[in-house]
Amino acid sequence: MHFKKFSLDALAVFNEVIAYYHIEDDINQKEVNDYEKNDIRYLLHKKCWIDTVQWHLEDIIRVPSIPDKRGMEIKRLIDSSNQKRTDTVEAIDQWFLDYFRDFTPLKSAILNTESPAWAIDRLSILSLRIYHMEEETKREQATLKHRLNCKKKLEILVHQRNELSTAIDQLLVRIQKGKVLFRPFMQMKMYNDKSLNPALYSKS
Repeated sequence: MHFKKFSLDALAVFNEVIAYYHIEDDINQKEVNDYEKNDIRYLLHKKCWIDTVQWHLEDIIRVPSIPDKRGMEIKRLIDSSNQKRTDTVEAIDQWFLDYFRDFTPLKSAILNTESPAWAIDRLSILSLRIYHMEEETKREQATLKHRLNCKKKLEILVHQRNELSTAIDQLLVRIQKGKVLFRPFMQMKMYNDKSLNPALYSKS
């Protein structure tokens, strides 16, 4: 596999997911993922779907008039989504770990502060941010000042996406050439684990 343009494939999947979600724009709709499970695009699709649904859950929970019961339901959905997001990011890193398993790093290989999957995580969320910021630039009910301000923000976000895409491609190429050591970063989240969260295991 050539990684020089990996980010373009990832962005194509993310844009596909975001566009499909907004046809119905419903947090209860089900993901339709047609990629083969051993294809990295399957995991990219799954990751962005989780992010997209969670984006809208985060919007809903910030409505000031939301009833307490509904707010708690949404909060628990967000907690569950965060766990799924982390699990999927780690599955993406595992995919890369398997792919690079037989690659021998150079003695001069260095460590990177971020694994490929966590950089891809940021790219997925950045794609969502761009989509929604672009919506704001076109919202007719908003003031001209608001739309112009959002247009400036959109330009910055697009620039950040371009640079992050380049950085991801460069990282993968350097791992492939043995210049960077591959080290997946495991979150080891504790709050959803009944055996690790004192507020949960002390009640059992």
